[in-house]
Amino acid sequence: MKARVLVIDGSPAAGQDALVALGGARSGDNYAAALRSQAHGGADQLDCFILAAADGERLPQGMQLSDFHGIAWTGSPLSAYDTSASVTGQIELARAVFQSGVPCFGSCWGLQVMAVALGGKVHLNPNGYEIGIARQIRLNDAGRDHPMYAGKAGVFDAVCVHQDEVCELPAGARVLAGNEISAVQAAVVEDDGRSFWGVQYHPEFGLAQISALLRRRAARLIKDGFARSEADVESLAAAFMALDRDRDRRDLAWRHGIGQDVLDDQIHRREFANWLGAKVIPRAVPQVK
Repeated sequence: MKARVLVIDGSPAAGQDALVALGGARSGDNYAAALRSQAHGGADQLDCFILAAADGERLPQGMQLSDFHGIAWTGSPLSAYDTSASVTGQIELARAVFQSGVPCFGSCWGLQVMAVALGGKVHLNPNGYEIGIARQIRLNDAGRDHPMYAGKAGVFDAVCVHQDEVCELPAGARVLAGNEISAVQAAVVEDDGRSFWGVQYHPEFGLAQISALLRRRAARLIKDGFARSEADVESLAAAFMALDRDRDRRDLAWRHGIGQDVLDDQIHRREFANWLGAKVIPRAVPQVK
């Protein structure tokens, strides 16, 4: 039996066309492909349905959250402390997702929107923008013991892009990992059979996706002092794109300090494989009584 996963696209569609034109992919499509790449038994064992929640899309008539074996939430340029309908609607949906009892996983915005939905808080990170590679994410004792990080190194790098962070966890949540930029790089909420696993970084992103985002946000990077010119941004974006296409470019990997924890999808996306194996697949496979 195929496992069915609802992928909630938290990013407004209007901003995604430019990303695609720059060599990236749409958030929902990218997330679904990344999940399928880590599916036990092969990509054809995972059936993903993408919901454009940021644009107000609702599940089709006759379909409900409980029809899925897992629910995954993408990143987004939105801020969870905003009061726009696109944000408040997703907060309400996140609350319903958790209450449904269907196991959920969220990246970046996915972590933030669920934290707010369950009573936590998100703010603009006083340490600034974290974009490109999040360095030295370190598991704490709870993280080392948690199944999300089974087979993962205690310290690792990951692809990231965010300006907001969870500053107050909801009741019952546990932090699993952090780094110098954000104390909450991973957290979980597990209560009475309900489960949410979330990370601040992006296991679903490859270097091609972050390359497109760098190009998309060149003006912001220059303004914030990450680059001196558009040529600086383009140089880094082109290097990331080239390394994504050829993972054996040791010259580029060395120059930009990128290791196998980013280049090897089986390591970079281990959190997805662990979530699918621990939470999603068991719900899809009929249990023998």
